[in-house]
Parts: sequence; structure tokens; C-alpha cells
Amino acid sequence: MTTQNKIQHRQLGSKGLTVFPLALGCMGMSGMYGAADENESIATIQAALDRGMTLLDTGDFYGSGHNEMLIGRAIKDRRDKALISVKFGALRTPDGGWIGIDSRPAAVKNFVAYSLTRLGVDHIDIYRPARLDPQVPIEDTIGAIAELVTAGYVRHIGLSEVGADTIRRAHAIHPISDLQIEYSLISRSPESEIFPVLEELGIGVTAYGVLSRGLLSGSTPATQGDFRAYLPRFSKENLAQNQRPIEELKQIAAEKGVLPSQLAIAWVLAKGRNIVPVIGARKRTQLSESLAALDVNLSPEDLTRIETAIPASAIAGTRYDEHQMQMLDSER
Repeated sequence: MTTQNKIQHRQLGSKGLTVFPLALGCMGMSGMYGAADENESIATIQAALDRGMTLLDTGDFYGSGHNEMLIGRAIKDRRDKALISVKFGALRTPDGGWIGIDSRPAAVKNFVAYSLTRLGVDHIDIYRPARLDPQVPIEDTIGAIAELVTAGYVRHIGLSEVGADTIRRAHAIHPISDLQIEYSLISRSPESEIFPVLEELGIGVTAYGVLSRGLLSGSTPATQGDFRAYLPRFSKENLAQNQRPIEELKQIAAEKGVLPSQLAIAWVLAKGRNIVPVIGARKRTQLSESLAALDVNLSPEDLTRIETAIPASAIAGTRYDEHQMQMLDSER
């Protein structure tokens, strides 16, 4: 089992934000994959911190504030162990609908005030717009967050799902710590244009969706409220086709004596020292399984074999539906 003194931490950004090599994504604890046990969610967050993990990732719109309040309860006596990353800007209705993005400077300062209160903290470690607001220049949004940095309410500025040009424009206003973007064995589009810019500018990556919403671990939508039921890769037709490359992953994992999920996480870890996979564990058992990926060592030959056996081109369906894909600056 991995021990904390063996772990080599990773750096996000040129300013030297040092973090444990895996981050805990807390979105699933607030209804996105169906109902979750709050006590188990809190226990999972606390177990992650107690085992050396540092970065907790959330969004102020996860459960319309529920996720931040949950994290606030979990870290009440552990704030010194936790680094908190918050996405903002997504607008929701009382029935859980999505109605747009707001990244105006005044909105940024309003959002952070509520997040600080819900989390019960005096600062947020990484603050980032969840998506690019087409109505607001990125310079205005980053400038507003930079003012929050100066005032002490925010420590570092991040980005989420934006493309190379937006990254350069944002970084010119204030140093960016990391880009949060979906990246996995079967979602590899950032490699061509986005990752080279991040490397050039000294910006890190917090990679979410490393298991492609559970597709790479064999998990499928099973409960009411699981938003994966609306994702193309999980449609009945596409899911059947996607099982074939997943079987290849299972075979390679079995040869190495690990779980497919552990192999998929280890692959992301091996793709760059500036990449921190965000694992979406909702239970302590899932957390332990994911942490064991740190013990999986992959050689260059292993990486080539895995990528050849499970090419991203073999996967049917986009990672979001057509409407959401059109909203992603990172896909343009």
C-alpha cells in the first residue's frame, strides 16, 4: 500500500502550488450520479485528507451550494490539510436546470462571497470560471479574480475547459496555476494543441473524467438522477460498441494484477509530471482503490501497448451532448 512518505508531490503552475498527485473530485457527492450518503461522503473527504491528499475540487453550482456546505463540514477541523479548488459561473434553477454562464466581474465577486460562507473559510486556494462566458472577455473575468487575489480571498487562479488562445489571454493578465479539463485514455483531444501551450507557459493540469465517468471501470447509469444517462457514450447503441476496447483494458489490467480503474488512473499519472488526476470517489472503498493506482508503474512500452489496444478513435460518442460540446471553448 502506498505510504505518504513515498509520494512525490506535483506542482501546479510556475508559482509553485504543490499538491498530492491525486485530487479528490467531490461533484458526485451532491446528486450528479444519483443519491449519495452524506455521512459517507464526509468520511471519504476526511479519509482522503488523513491519507495525505491535499486538493479538493468542487463547484459552487454542485447541488446548488450543497457540495460546498458538505466540504465545509468535512474540513471544519482539517482546514490546514486541505487545498480547495472552486469552479463558479454556472447558473441553475430551483428544479436543478441549467440556464447559462455568468462571469461578469461583479458576479465573480458575488459568487466568491457566497462560496467563502458555505465553505466556512477565509480564502479559496484555486478559483476558476467553470466555462468560458461568450459575453464576457476572459481578461475581465481574470482581472476580477486577480483583485480577489490581491485582497486575500483567493490564492491562485485556474481555468476550466478553455482552448489555447483563451489560456494565453488569461495568463497574460495573471499567472494561471492549472487548467481543469477532461483527459483520459479515451478523451485525448487536449494533447494536440492545449497541452503544448500549458507546458510552454508552465501551467499545470487537473484532469477530470480520468475514468470517463466510470466507462473505463465498468460503471454505468443505474439510479434515477444519474446524469450519465444523457451522455452519448452511455447510450444503448454506443455503450455496446464501447465495451470492446474496455475489454482490452480489462485484459491488460488483469495481466498486471490491478483493476482497470487503477490502470486508467496510472496511465494519466504517467503522461506528465504536471498532470494531477481528479478522482471522483464517493465512498472510502472507492478512494482506497484509486489511491492504489499510485503503486502501478508503467514503462514507455506499457504506455504504447495500452494506447494501441485502446485507441480513443475506437470510442463511440462524444463526452457531452451536442449542446454542451458547442459550449466548450476547449473543443473549438
